[in-house]
Amino acid sequence: MSGKNIVEAGGSPLVMRGVSHGYAWLGQDRAFGDIKRLGANTIRVVLDSTVDAGRVAGVIAQCKANRLICVLEYHDTTGHGEQPGSVSLDRAAAYWTGLRKVLEGQEDYVVVNIGNEPFGNAGADGWTAATTAAIQTLRAAGLRHMLMVDAPNWGQDWSGIMRDNAPAVLAADPRHNTVFSVHMYGVYGTADKVTGYFDAFARAGLPLVVGEFGWKHTDGDVAEDAIMHEAQARGIGYLGWSWSGNSGGVEYLDMALGFDPDRLTEWGERIFNGPDGIRATSREAAVYGERGLAARG
Repeated sequence: MSGKNIVEAGGSPLVMRGVSHGYAWLGQDRAFGDIKRLGANTIRVVLDSTVDAGRVAGVIAQCKANRLICVLEYHDTTGHGEQPGSVSLDRAAAYWTGLRKVLEGQEDYVVVNIGNEPFGNAGADGWTAATTAAIQTLRAAGLRHMLMVDAPNWGQDWSGIMRDNAPAVLAADPRHNTVFSVHMYGVYGTADKVTGYFDAFARAGLPLVVGEFGWKHTDGDVAEDAIMHEAQARGIGYLGWSWSGNSGGVEYLDMALGFDPDRLTEWGERIFNGPDGIRATSREAAVYGERGLAARG
């Protein structure tokens, strides 16, 4: 990492362009190749406590075989403090340290997204201390990967806790190699909301990705055109939610019907083939070329 940019070994920026895939719940190994064929350079892979080291090794192998940067995210932290059954970031850190042998040597290919949406709204002021502690646990265990940390408030950071405390969290990473992930749903229903958040990180010189976003959601419409346009203009990565298999009333977030890349939904067509979309803006990571990738810190 260099300033606010994720950089490759030769110094050029790596701008993530991809989508999330609910691997822990859905399997679907074919999704890796299908997502790559539609132009992505990155896949964000949902893991949970049921996904053991052998399966994680298989996921990494699939990413590499399909020439994708592999963002591995631990989902059991979602909405901690509000969501029944969710776990704290220290539990997430224990999951990752338990995978140390599988992750070693994969630093050029794998980004560790420590915990998905690790706080709801209740108790969100604990985000800074909990995130800092998790980062330091992973570093003490010898993990040298780029780390990705999600915002509180169900990822949307409407209270500005991540925005305001990101400098201290980055400074606490001894490798200085942490990127901040905001999830943009109904809180970001206007272009002004999107640009205001992007501007805050730009002024601070801090690395930011849109780790999830949709085109609409239960909490309101989403300014997806502004998200994608501004991300492209500023060199900010984005990872849409999600490939296929959504349920519980949010099936409209599926990009492909029945995991079929030839049956894209309206949302799938927008993110892959629309203006500022993945196909038009994605560039394959140099790790799959001559020089290799180094998420440097």
